[in-house]
Amino acid sequence: MIYSTDYHVHTLYSDGRQEPEAYIEAALKLGLREIGFSDHLNPDGGSPEWCMKHKSLPRYVEHLLQLKEEHEDIAVRMGLEIDYLPNREDVTDRIISSYPFDYIIGSVHYLGDETVDLGPEFYMGKDIDLIYENYFNLVCEAASTGLFDIMGHPDLVRIHRYHPEADITHLYSMLASAFEIHNVAFELNTNGRNKPLHDFYPDRHYLQLFAEHGVPVCVNSDAHFPERVGQYFPEGYDLLQRAGYKQMAVFANRERFMIPFR
Repeated sequence: MIYSTDYHVHTLYSDGRQEPEAYIEAALKLGLREIGFSDHLNPDGGSPEWCMKHKSLPRYVEHLLQLKEEHEDIAVRMGLEIDYLPNREDVTDRIISSYPFDYIIGSVHYLGDETVDLGPEFYMGKDIDLIYENYFNLVCEAASTGLFDIMGHPDLVRIHRYHPEADITHLYSMLASAFEIHNVAFELNTNGRNKPLHDFYPDRHYLQLFAEHGVPVCVNSDAHFPERVGQYFPEGYDLLQRAGYKQMAVFANRERFMIPFR
């Protein structure tokens, strides 16, 4: 029996559709051992509509700490998914140092002032090779800050199925090397299956690269609805094991532990 965890779910505190309790109930029905909450937070005070407002953070923390105490039937973990924005590292550090988080997911949604996942319009008429290069460089930069425990959907730029003409193996090698050097895990994010991409993040063809570099991994759903908690996990575990992974990363109190798949 695999020790199943899901550290990437979103609630009404950001752009999810239900209260945390509904996600815990879904996780229990699936037999998950741990459920982690990682609502969106933008370092800038003027957060976009899909992010939690900074003023809501104390209430979010209090709510999750209470759920931790209430549940002995499942481990409840408290995290955040924070946008990596260059030159906002000090703000990010102050936020995550102020509360007893179990882990922090670092994600890149923005290239400049625009998000790569909002719609295909972002890509139209642009140099796709350059977009990919800039995006992957930014993910590596985020990993290098030491602020994050897990890098979220590290190739989100694939979401709308715009692909470079050039071979991009070197970009995935760069990611794997950066994650290894800076001792950060990544997630196999199954929510890409629900997007125009119809597949997981990162690209399954490069998972072996991450395994060869010894980069820790966990499987996350990025669920915004309770019914998507743990979605497609059996396939995700199978992919990782076929890529050479024998362990998965689990988190508590900003510490990482490795647990065998079997």
